[in-house]
Amino acid sequence: MKTRTYVLPVVILLLVASVGTRFGGSAAAALAKGAETLTQSHDSHTPAPDVAALLEALKTREMAVVEREAALDERHAQLEQVEQDLRAQLDELRQAEVALRATIAQADSAAEDDLGRLTAVYENMKPKDAADLFSTMDADFAAGFVARMRPEIAADIMAGLPPENAYAISAILAGRNQNAGQ
Repeated sequence: MKTRTYVLPVVILLLVASVGTRFGGSAAAALAKGAETLTQSHDSHTPAPDVAALLEALKTREMAVVEREAALDERHAQLEQVEQDLRAQLDELRQAEVALRATIAQADSAAEDDLGRLTAVYENMKPKDAADLFSTMDADFAAGFVARMRPEIAADIMAGLPPENAYAISAILAGRNQNAGQ
């Protein structure tokens, strides 16, 4: 590679010498001047001021690009970690939702079973005893049980209630589905 760096200056030196001899100058002076130029360009490996400033600017730019690239790589790694964490949390939330739905379904089923048993107890009571009990209940609460009962048993219990209690329960039952289609 070193031989290539000398080829161009040698060719230039020969051309300068050739020009010098053609125009009447002495060949020795041309050779001396070419040699001086050759030694100056090889002795000082410092580039011209324009090239030095350009190289320095390019080095500075390259360092800035490398720093930005490193920062972007770090940010990308952080974002990937956040994404993994979010996915894990989302999976946990989905599992919790499934567990919660199962718990709610179980609680609803248990509550429904309890209401069914209690309704059966009221249905198996003597109508007069059940009517006495229902007359002490809140009308909304009593209407819930009456709605679940077989119609003939509910009729016997309602017949045994004081008229104001029977009316309140009937009004609640009649108005339950009034707004269902809206």
